[in-house]
Amino acid sequence: MPLLRFGKTGVVPPQHVIGSERETLWSEDGARRVCGNSECAGGWTAPWRSRRRPIFEGQWGCCGRCVLAMVRAAVQRESVDGTADDVPHRHRVPLGLVMLAQGWITQSQLRTALDAQRAHGTGRIGDWLVAECGVGAERVTRGLSVQWNCPVLTTEGFSPEAMALVMPRIFVEEFGLLPLRVAGSRILYLGFQDRRDSSVALALEQMTELRVESGLLGETQFASVREKLLGCEGVPVKSGNVEDLDSLSARITAALEQKQPVASRLLRVRGYFWLRMWLEASALGRSGNLPASGEDLMDYVFSIGARA
Repeated sequence: MPLLRFGKTGVVPPQHVIGSERETLWSEDGARRVCGNSECAGGWTAPWRSRRRPIFEGQWGCCGRCVLAMVRAAVQRESVDGTADDVPHRHRVPLGLVMLAQGWITQSQLRTALDAQRAHGTGRIGDWLVAECGVGAERVTRGLSVQWNCPVLTTEGFSPEAMALVMPRIFVEEFGLLPLRVAGSRILYLGFQDRRDSSVALALEQMTELRVESGLLGETQFASVREKLLGCEGVPVKSGNVEDLDSLSARITAALEQKQPVASRLLRVRGYFWLRMWLEASALGRSGNLPASGEDLMDYVFSIGARA
């Protein structure tokens, strides 16, 4: 019996887990499957239909109407706490006070940095500590790691070609994060620029079936790794904007019906809905659900409503 996993809204049922369903999911013997739509009246009575495709979150859909019902349930699941990820963090001790408490800056330096920040009306306090007070950038990074209760990571073992396949590049560009490496085929290390985002880390953990460990990278390291990562080809991505959840469900269903994947999964990542489709069994790599290459994979990234 597959193990239960914990998702954003609680326990994720076994049918939503890709990795633990692997043998059944890609078995040539698809005759055991019944339609994943609980209200389907005819899928089980059609033994001549191929039951290997399309598979959505571990379940087969016997027809477009049933696939749509399954997709609507998944969209609703991912939309339940959709606004929670965008709530700013309001209860962190300010970086300046963290560094002052650690003895890494003086009160005079903190006042100077705060005055410069107020005078210019912009900029992070860490940047002003570096620019106006001569505080080392690595010390600011260390202060941020204390503030966010996470380690400072290194770039050792970073493979830009492999890490470019982990997630759509739009997440790298917008969220200030970088996948860095996989350790022991079990742990994915995720580096952030100046703050840890647990919601994005959790989404990656669910999609990859790997434990995600988050930390910070120094500014120079982050910029260098980001440039290398974005210079590599990732999984092909199609993006789109839809009006509402019904339109989103229809677009996802159309993609599943067209591509006929052997596996697929939907997750919300902040304001985006991310659909990843494995078009062939060979697309799955050896580490969790990470792809071995961009071949036979497809990502769809949807947003709802107008985006600035």
